[in-house]
Amino acid sequence: MLSEKHIIVTAGPTHEPIDPVRYIANRSSGKQGFAIAGALATLGARVTLVAGPVTLFTPVGVTRIDVETAIEMRDAVFAALPADAAVMVAAVADWRVEASGQKIKKGDGAPVLTLVENPDILATLAADPRRPALLIGFAAETEKVVEHAIAKRTRKNVDWIVANDVSGDVMGGASNAVHIVTAQGVESWERLPKDEVAERLARRIAENLT
Repeated sequence: MLSEKHIIVTAGPTHEPIDPVRYIANRSSGKQGFAIAGALATLGARVTLVAGPVTLFTPVGVTRIDVETAIEMRDAVFAALPADAAVMVAAVADWRVEASGQKIKKGDGAPVLTLVENPDILATLAADPRRPALLIGFAAETEKVVEHAIAKRTRKNVDWIVANDVSGDVMGGASNAVHIVTAQGVESWERLPKDEVAERLARRIAENLT
């Protein structure tokens, strides 16, 4: 179904160094993104998986690029272009720290960390002349899931947003309940194992591209 199609998938968290031994991160396991990459490869796509720091096996037939930070992930995504579609599943850190070159020692109180905004990979890709024909973002929300996803789709100028409620055990868990937000409306799926969510989404992508 997807032969001769190149699809970029991002997955996992990013780690933003504070010093040589500490970092800012989030709870993303990468499981959903890896499952999507594998499902797309099964349908015949040439898949480039840009993965944050996770300990998951690379799906069969997938080319994996390991990165650590948001800037590294951005650079790897743009280096992988052109692509027919991009599925941006990774939970990219919104901020990074002006990192210390040496381990920060305990002193007379907590250190002051200066936060710097990370690049918005999804919005930057949406505005690029090489933008994939189908650009899909993910939205991990804890409240007003669909409302925030609808706003994000417009704000980022992407085709679809796949939104889910991560206030429970979704991050690191084995199942997921998602809402697919497109220009045509919102489609809500029941809670399913992440592999099944991936297979269903991959088929939907294949139908769109073919």
